[in-house]
Amino acid sequence: MEDLEIKPPSRFDFQPTSLDGLFVVERKPIGDPRGFLCRLFCAEAFQSAGLKKPVAQINHTYTAKKGGVRGLHFQHPPHAECKLVSCLRGEVYDVALDLRKGSPTFLRWHGEILSAANRKGLLIPEGFAHGFQTLVDDCELLYLHTAPFCEGSEGAVHYADPRAGVVWPIPVTDVSERDGRHPFMDRHFQGVAV
Repeated sequence: MEDLEIKPPSRFDFQPTSLDGLFVVERKPIGDPRGFLCRLFCAEAFQSAGLKKPVAQINHTYTAKKGGVRGLHFQHPPHAECKLVSCLRGEVYDVALDLRKGSPTFLRWHGEILSAANRKGLLIPEGFAHGFQTLVDDCELLYLHTAPFCEGSEGAVHYADPRAGVVWPIPVTDVSERDGRHPFMDRHFQGVAV
């Protein structure tokens, strides 16, 4: 008799967005009267959505006040990275901006509400800038990166750049001095290589 490999159902639902390679990830918890278990990452499951490189760095952010914006950040090659962003506490409006040179969706962006309650994440491919706005006080995010941070490869777009046209859902109340100094794209900016 042939041995049949039975695979358990996936703990994730990958929903494509209108931007190629960008996915909303819904985590599927398993619960009982005590609470639940929710998988945040599984290399095998995420390979099907394009995350082919191993996770190289994990970061945790805390933002205290509603209305705060962080971003829009990315890394240039050879340190370009995929990111999986999840909200562990609170609620944020998470944004990914396509900066890929030659992409049919160049300078288009996608925003998604991520929260501890909805258990959604955003899987962001290389060549995208990322940022978020807190919609409530006391927000914590967890980032999985396929490349470690490299200061010399760091890139950023100003959160209010008119070429990007990101519409933040509530008034921006707080931005770091560093993020406030990020450049605006000039009309000659053609994107980043991936």
